[in-house]
Amino acid sequence: MIRRLHSCLLAVLLLPTSALASQQSDLEKLRQRLAAIQRDFEQASESRSEVADALRDSERAISDSNRNLSQLARQRRQADRDLDRLQQRTAALSANYDKQQSLLGRLLYRQYIGGIDQDSLKLLLNSKEPNQLARELRYYDYIARERADTLQKLRSGLAALQAATRETRDKQQEIVALQDSEKKELSQLEREQDKRRKTLGKIAKQLKQQRHEIERLRRNEARLTKLIGELGQLSSAGDGSAFKALKGKLALPVSGKVSNRYGERRAESNLPWTGWFVRAAARQPVLAVAAGRVVYADWLRGFGNLLIIDHGQGFMSLYGNNETLYKQVGDAIQTGDIVSSVGNSGGNADSGLYFELRYKGSPFNPDTWIKHPRGKSR
Repeated sequence: MIRRLHSCLLAVLLLPTSALASQQSDLEKLRQRLAAIQRDFEQASESRSEVADALRDSERAISDSNRNLSQLARQRRQADRDLDRLQQRTAALSANYDKQQSLLGRLLYRQYIGGIDQDSLKLLLNSKEPNQLARELRYYDYIARERADTLQKLRSGLAALQAATRETRDKQQEIVALQDSEKKELSQLEREQDKRRKTLGKIAKQLKQQRHEIERLRRNEARLTKLIGELGQLSSAGDGSAFKALKGKLALPVSGKVSNRYGERRAESNLPWTGWFVRAAARQPVLAVAAGRVVYADWLRGFGNLLIIDHGQGFMSLYGNNETLYKQVGDAIQTGDIVSSVGNSGGNADSGLYFELRYKGSPFNPDTWIKHPRGKSR
């Protein structure tokens, strides 16, 4: 079943951007099936529960709420820009309408003063000199055509002004609805954050004890390796050569201090680190180190809210302990895209980012790939 799913998801991931957009419903179905497999994976990987599992639902919910708030804020900013353009257009249309009204008023006045309401037959019956009569007829014809043209422009201008006014009113209502959605989402976020704080207060002592359990750390590593092994059967577009060329040129994904490095022994267990832990302020943006496609974005025991990007030919980058995952499975990623925000999910004691690089499922030292930690010398 998993192999069939991987084959289907691979076919979607290999589509160009335009084709991928046309297959959103299929991609959503695959995401749902992948989520079901993730749940099965969590249940099958280990029957024994851990204290940090109590945080899973609230940390997932916090990530979802933050992502929704980010999307709503982006939509509202776009709506504000649209409203500004509509208001400028409405002002221009209104000014043009006033101008046409003024012009029509002048034409009607000239017609009244010149007595141009008489018809051509009356003019012919007058005993005027023929050349003078011809000039007056041409003048009256010009006035009539200009008046008709002005009336048409006035009607068109009024219709455009009314349409722009309706669009402006609709856009204002859309902004109000977005603001209301933001308030509701923010309330939901605050409830989930409060729930997490209370849960942390109850399990703080047990969490501290479990951080020192060597067997637990080994299980976490084995669980991650198994997951990456399954994801490794997917291969994103590209041959991986672009990623290979970036050796020594990658920027650290977040501004902070690398407090734990690949190969160093963990103080609490003496087991080696298989990646880097970068201490950083909470909610700081996390940037993708290279282009690729998201193949995992969910909570995982031991790593909290985890995002994995496939860069092609077995190269992957991992971003763990996030507060918020902004990207989802199937999203195409460019170098420097904001993919998540810093947190301490998964029961981690410190705020920061856990970062790994892997090739064909095995972790390797980021030291020769990262040009320098931002703001810090190596």
